Amino acid sequence: MLGLQAPMPFSGTAPAQLHLVCGKIAAGKSTLARRLAEAPASILISEDAWLSHLYPNEIRALGDYVRCAGRLKTAITDHVEALLIAGMSVVLDFPANTMESRRWARDILDKTGAAHQLHFLDVTDDICKTRLRARNAAAEHPFKTTDAEFEQITSYFVAPQAQEGFNIIRHA
Repeated sequence: MLGLQAPMPFSGTAPAQLHLVCGKIAAGKSTLARRLAEAPASILISEDAWLSHLYPNEIRALGDYVRCAGRLKTAITDHVEALLIAGMSVVLDFPANTMESRRWARDILDKTGAAHQLHFLDVTDDICKTRLRARNAAAEHPFKTTDAEFEQITSYFVAPQAQEGFNIIRHA
């Protein structure tokens, strides 16, 4: 645990909750995550924000993203666990879009015993691409994604399955 001592589990009335978001690029994950983080005793951790600050101009291809995102997850796992154990709810604005990414979250849940919700934004490719183009044009997001990159990244997308053991909330 990188020298961190986890506090005793929170004994308040509202248990800590881990919120996960799943959906294709521009499905609305970050918007939903920001809304979820408005709840009391909640904190938002945004992968895009952290990656853009830690690796400025270094993420140019899917392989760069995979490498950097993996390093980020390794670095923050203990912190997320400590927050949950301390009674803070955590909204992870990290795409829980593959079984591997959800395994990472499952490991955190197994270690902390926190409650959770996996928010699945089930949005069509056409809607996502329209939103993506608008997001790119507005230049307010730290990363621009082309239609070709959307297709490449979406090819790895796996919708959550009941057998994975998550409390799935579908947003259509």
